[in-house]
Amino acid sequence: MIILTLDKLLDEKNITRYELAKRTGIKFQIIDNYYKNRVVRYDSYILDKICSALDCQVEDFIEYRKE
Repeated sequence: MIILTLDKLLDEKNITRYELAKRTGIKFQIIDNYYKNRVVRYDSYILDKICSALDCQVEDFIEYRKE
């Protein structure tokens, strides 16, 4: 199972979803879906924008857990 932990990363960096949307140029609703782990298909473009805006790696907010 793939789990997004963008909520934890944003809390650590003290950045809101709105601020991340502004930094990336990605619509708030899309950021909100990643934040709430409601994404079914992961867009490499969006992941790249998030990593760039937060100065992090993909593995900083994506986890793999065996069920």
